[in-house]
Amino acid sequence: MRKKIVAGNWKMNLDYSEGISLFSEIINMVRDEKNGDQIAVICSPFIHLNSLSQLSAGIVKIGAQNCHQKEHGAYTGEISAKMVKSTGCEYVIIGHSERRQYFAESDSLLAEKTTIALQNNLTPLFCIGETLDERNNGSYYQVLESQLENGVFGLSAEDFSKVVLAYEPVWAIGTGLTATPEQAQDIHAFIRAKIDAKYGMNVADNTSILYGGSCNPKNAAELFAQHDIDGGLIGGASLKSRDFVDIVKTFNS
Repeated sequence: MRKKIVAGNWKMNLDYSEGISLFSEIINMVRDEKNGDQIAVICSPFIHLNSLSQLSAGIVKIGAQNCHQKEHGAYTGEISAKMVKSTGCEYVIIGHSERRQYFAESDSLLAEKTTIALQNNLTPLFCIGETLDERNNGSYYQVLESQLENGVFGLSAEDFSKVVLAYEPVWAIGTGLTATPEQAQDIHAFIRAKIDAKYGMNVADNTSILYGGSCNPKNAAELFAQHDIDGGLIGGASLKSRDFVDIVKTFNS
């Protein structure tokens, strides 16, 4: 059965005390609003991970925003999947468009990161998506298929079944633009069909696919009502406790 997931991505925001304060608000609100079928996740900067894990009490899951592809070594400034796991994290974002764009992370590198995350019992939130140019020139289906093929389709069916996918149209991140529910559903259905072709219907039907392009309390209900959309990867709205929890509450309606 597909899991309904709302995952907040704080990105490079909030100092230590600000993060603790916001998370405390979220915890108190989610405790009252979330039903048993939903999973709420906060993916914070590394400085918060251990403290948030201790505060979470299982009410909200904790995730990191990145990890290195090697287990350990002379990689100054990097954080390994093992280190992330040791903080109490359960999730890690891999392949976010900002990592692909600003840090030139390739599909092959992301495949390595996905493998190391799984080896350390972390659930990858693996992101794919097209740019505005790719959307406008009609190549977006090929782009998404390539990102899947080279990023995660090298996994065994057993390992792939542990991955959560997030479709993030790059043109709708931080721009205020949002894919229409019909556009988002079309892509989510396309992704699920590709999973079916690769791993079979059972794996496809049980893979959670999140929408990650400027999802907010106003559009979440219409997006989440689509058959193949199983939740959201939330950016800006996750920095406001009321907005984030209102998105979580969407599954109650």
